[in-house]
Amino acid sequence: MTKNFKVLIETMVCSFLLLSFSWISLAGNVSPKSFTSEESIKSPDGNLILNFSLNAEGRPMYQLSYKGENVINPSKLGLELVNDSASLMNGFTISKVDTSSFDENWTPVWGEEKTIRNHYNELAVSLTQNATKRYIVLRFRLFNHGLGFRYEFPDQKNLSYFVIKEEHTQFAMTGNHTAFWIPGDYDTQEYNYTESKLSEIRGLFKQAYTPNSSQTSFSPTGVQTALQMKTDDGLYINIHEAALVNYSCMNLNLDDKNLVFESWLTPDADGTKGHMQTPCKSPWRTVMVSDDARDLLTSKITLNLNDPCAYKDVSWIKPVKFMGVWWEMITGKSSWAYTDDLNSVELGKTDYTKVKPSGRHGANNENVKRYIDFASENGFDQLLVEGWNQGWEDWFGHQKDYVFDFVTPYPDFDVKMLQSYAKSKGMRLMMHHETSASSRNYERHMDKAYQFMVDNGYNSVKSGYVGDILPYGEHHYSQWMINHYIYAIKEAAKYHICIDAHEAVRPTGLCRTYPNLIGNESARGTEYEAWKPGNKPYHTTILPFTRLMGGPMDYTPGIFDIKLSFLKGDDHGVVHTTLAKQLALYVTLYSPLQMAADFPENYEKHMDAFQFIKDVAVDWDESKYLEAEPGRYITVARKAKASSDWFVGGITGDDAREAHIALDFLDPDKKYVATLYADGEDADYDTNPTSYRIKKGIVTSKTIMSVWMARSGGFALSLKEASASDVKNLKRFRKNFRF
Repeated sequence: MTKNFKVLIETMVCSFLLLSFSWISLAGNVSPKSFTSEESIKSPDGNLILNFSLNAEGRPMYQLSYKGENVINPSKLGLELVNDSASLMNGFTISKVDTSSFDENWTPVWGEEKTIRNHYNELAVSLTQNATKRYIVLRFRLFNHGLGFRYEFPDQKNLSYFVIKEEHTQFAMTGNHTAFWIPGDYDTQEYNYTESKLSEIRGLFKQAYTPNSSQTSFSPTGVQTALQMKTDDGLYINIHEAALVNYSCMNLNLDDKNLVFESWLTPDADGTKGHMQTPCKSPWRTVMVSDDARDLLTSKITLNLNDPCAYKDVSWIKPVKFMGVWWEMITGKSSWAYTDDLNSVELGKTDYTKVKPSGRHGANNENVKRYIDFASENGFDQLLVEGWNQGWEDWFGHQKDYVFDFVTPYPDFDVKMLQSYAKSKGMRLMMHHETSASSRNYERHMDKAYQFMVDNGYNSVKSGYVGDILPYGEHHYSQWMINHYIYAIKEAAKYHICIDAHEAVRPTGLCRTYPNLIGNESARGTEYEAWKPGNKPYHTTILPFTRLMGGPMDYTPGIFDIKLSFLKGDDHGVVHTTLAKQLALYVTLYSPLQMAADFPENYEKHMDAFQFIKDVAVDWDESKYLEAEPGRYITVARKAKASSDWFVGGITGDDAREAHIALDFLDPDKKYVATLYADGEDADYDTNPTSYRIKKGIVTSKTIMSVWMARSGGFALSLKEASASDVKNLKRFRKNFRF
């Protein structure tokens, strides 16, 4: 080889390596980097900085800052294992560090937006525990409005199966923040929210921990996620989790002396907190941060941290607006049970043709047809019917295993006739599967139950898990039950069935992966208004910052008889809102599954206000949060899917206020017919809740509206593109319109 030829070859090799390195850098692909005991990344906009380090004991640590100020002080990470003295806590060294960037737009099957941007910078730290020759990966993703991180456990000889005793993930606060919290619990999120300083949680816990059909607290400073906080400097912080799969649900336990939260997992029946097999991973732990509360509501971090849709065909998944034979059972006007004569039921043996009907059974043919008639005349898609199936006489409070079979109707409920009747009216029935928390029984009957639905024209089901869980000793939020809920969703998909799960674990963005999960309850909904003391007036101004962070809620709004005047005496609840606020909830509480929960006769008294419920969409191309302050107020504008129509909703908490809405989101080249539904001048949720006003006129993108809202009041606004006739016949709102 000549000297000149050798130089030529070396030059070509160097050029190739330089070109390859440049391409990798420009593409933003994962690239290994040199590392020290401290590593950091910034969010794409540079406002957030994540610092990772190992302390002197080899314990993983992280710290998060926003615009130069700490949000999370240095906080420890790690997992304590059962019968394992080393655990996965200390003694780590950094063996590899990878950084990368990611930016994509994806299209949800349904949602608040037509497309969602998923943009983050990532830091993946591989850690080796030299004493045990085990290794894990800590993966951090930093978005413009927050952080997601998780533990990953690769397949390896010295860590193939392990049992979690506790996860010790810390969130060290920088001050005594104001928090909007509910008590930590293994079985329910159905509590009223308490607003207090972190240091006050212990003293307020007892009064916040109100009775429920199944509940298990663990600490007087335990709280649940999503946890919303606000600092004295006006910074908004939210802690939650994403992609809860094959793992137990995370609560938080507060060290109120040092103001440090630590993860507290829900135990299985044996008291342990997770049975794991590698390769596996934890859910993402999320921290959202902004100095503008609206940013937290628009953030899609929870969805972005979940896997893409698992289904190739999603054409069968549709948002639904429905009514139901439900509120009359909740309020006690009618009953789920067919008879009062049975103390116990043996399915397959109890003969309902030989018992006396109570006369109060709500799910009877004539009553259901009455609802179908009204719902179909007003454009609804489906009608939920609860109490249709045998077994309700002894369904609750006994931890009964074989409690329902999900296919056998009561004598006065003709499945095929009613579904045929609904179909003739352009709608269908919605199935109800109350499991009485006997999840094992539900799994035994699941395929038969889903096939029964398909055979009888049902395509969606509201499931329920009221009571203490079977198998005995399990909790609603334990690993066993988390896997059960996902199993039910995946099995339903095989039959093209959508699920609305009540009393299940609160959502963590899994609706991206399994979009047939079109609804969840997992918080206090409208049903609690039927019973004293009901929901606090500010309840629905907090839910978007807490419960809805993980996914939509089936809140069941639309109650027009606010005082429940059809009930005798005063031993019942009342709805703690104005009627106008009930309308606004269809916009402020996002859900692709929206129910008009009241009786037909109550809507017939207010058909002018009911028009908004008929008109409002349930799927959206665009959403804009115009005003927001947790516990105080929210105003949201949404553009209907594949339409030029916009809908706006605004609500308040305990105080009356005036909302200011600039309609600059409208097309500047078009005029719109605005129909405004607002609190009456004398409205008040307590003294005069059904006072409302309606005003109609022409607006443009230059219109600015100021709308007064009563205590726990609200307004709803529909904006439809105006025709030439509309422009000619309707008055134009003033540029600065006050109502």
